[in-house]
Amino acid sequence: MQTMERQTVAPVHRQSRRPAPWPVEFYRSAVGKKWVMALTGIMLMGYVFAHMVGNLKVYMGAEDINHYGEFLRDLLVPILPRTVTLWLLRIGLTAAFVLHIHAAYGLTRMNRRARAEGGYVSKRDYQAATAASRSMRMTGVVIALFVIWHLADLTWGTVNPDFVRGDVYRNLVASFERPAVSAIYIVANIALGIHLFHGAWSMFQSLGLNNPRWNSWRRGFAIGFAAIVMIGNLSFPIAVLTGVVSADDNPDCAVSGDTIETCELYAEGGDD
Repeated sequence: MQTMERQTVAPVHRQSRRPAPWPVEFYRSAVGKKWVMALTGIMLMGYVFAHMVGNLKVYMGAEDINHYGEFLRDLLVPILPRTVTLWLLRIGLTAAFVLHIHAAYGLTRMNRRARAEGGYVSKRDYQAATAASRSMRMTGVVIALFVIWHLADLTWGTVNPDFVRGDVYRNLVASFERPAVSAIYIVANIALGIHLFHGAWSMFQSLGLNNPRWNSWRRGFAIGFAAIVMIGNLSFPIAVLTGVVSADDNPDCAVSGDTIETCELYAEGGDD
């Protein structure tokens, strides 16, 4: 009887990717990216609303808005040193902004791959989604560029020739007195309003809160929120250009570093 030797074949070991921690794996999925976009969007929406409301103090005069600026720099003092809380908030907002952009970019790539692989999308839904996504990408780019300009103008002062650190009223008026700069702010805030409308509408769907019975409420909220923020922000450059907010109403402030120490409003006739 002939015996056959059994040949053993060494198993092929496939090198599998080591799973990342759950939050990273979740973020790699489309659902995870949508959740990150929605949650960071809520954070950024809260910021732009609070920022607009705070800036409304410009209509109460230089002293009020300058004190508001001091209040922000003194948050949680003496628990934390001066400006530390403000910088922590800035870092958190920057992280939310970066994650929001990265998630949007990742979702765009996923959608393009799905279309290239022949994924089925109804014609009507595809057209609606394309119009919204194109608008969001375009307005998103405008907003990102505007944020850099806004920081250079009213936070760092590098593009504001009359910038005085700590004097919020003076810096705002000095910036918006230039028609070209006001035009930049007006265009950017119209783009922000459009972006906020689409974002406020779609974030409910991203979080799974897209019951058709709520659509009218969602639409009303999206329109109302975007309109309030946009109109409030547009009012600032328009108020300066029309003289409603004027440098003549600004006290002469003694500033040490970024701290306003004293302010004195001089009479129209001189330095009495």
